[in-house]
Amino acid sequence: MFTPDQVARVCENLEETGDIERLGRFLWSLPAAVPASASDALNRHESVMRARALVAFHGGNFEALYQILQSHRFTRESHAKLQDLWLDAHYREAERLRGRPLGPVEKYRIRKKFPLPRTIWDGEQKTHCFKERTRSLLREWYLQDPYPNPSRKRHLAQATGLTPTQVGNWFKNRRQRDRAASAKNRLQQDPSLMPAGTSLDGSSQDLRPHLPHSPPRRPGSPETSDCSSGTGPHGTRASTPEISVSSDSEFEP
Repeated sequence: MFTPDQVARVCENLEETGDIERLGRFLWSLPAAVPASASDALNRHESVMRARALVAFHGGNFEALYQILQSHRFTRESHAKLQDLWLDAHYREAERLRGRPLGPVEKYRIRKKFPLPRTIWDGEQKTHCFKERTRSLLREWYLQDPYPNPSRKRHLAQATGLTPTQVGNWFKNRRQRDRAASAKNRLQQDPSLMPAGTSLDGSSQDLRPHLPHSPPRRPGSPETSDCSSGTGPHGTRASTPEISVSSDSEFEP
């Protein structure tokens, strides 16, 4: 006979080892191993409910998984893992119906159609995969230092719950957006800075001179020779000097 706390510890240990099959057998044996008076306590224990959700997911019993996730309010520590189970289950159901893997757009539509229940979500909206609180903190650090060193990246990663790579990518993308916006503003203020043949909206313009139509030439005359092949006056192809453009490469500290 196990107490609810003992059952919870066994569930946590089996979950950590990843032995889902053994975890399922243990949960199946609980009605006989736990006193009837402790059944309600088990249903309120987060470790046990999370273990039941894992077993239901790996067994393909998605309806049971949804019922568990929606009927028990989990703490923040369990949210990330249970959110993945909720979304992956809906993705797999959709793939089973379509008979093929889902693309990014289809997964986005699934997430919109089946939003996370409040039992496994703190209610904070996410923007561009980052929560607004995380983005606000990143913006504050960006205003102080757009080029954080590795130590600052690690510190900011711990503060936001992201990885140093995610932090570095966010700063890199933000610098690129700011440079593009700055260049656009300069062109709007001084159109003379635009390259020849480019309009304000970025489209190219045909700046070739419009020559009057020449009178028809007699066949065989030198003027009727085909000059559209790109050859110069001495029969050699006219060459265009190559212009090398150096990219504004970024060197991550």
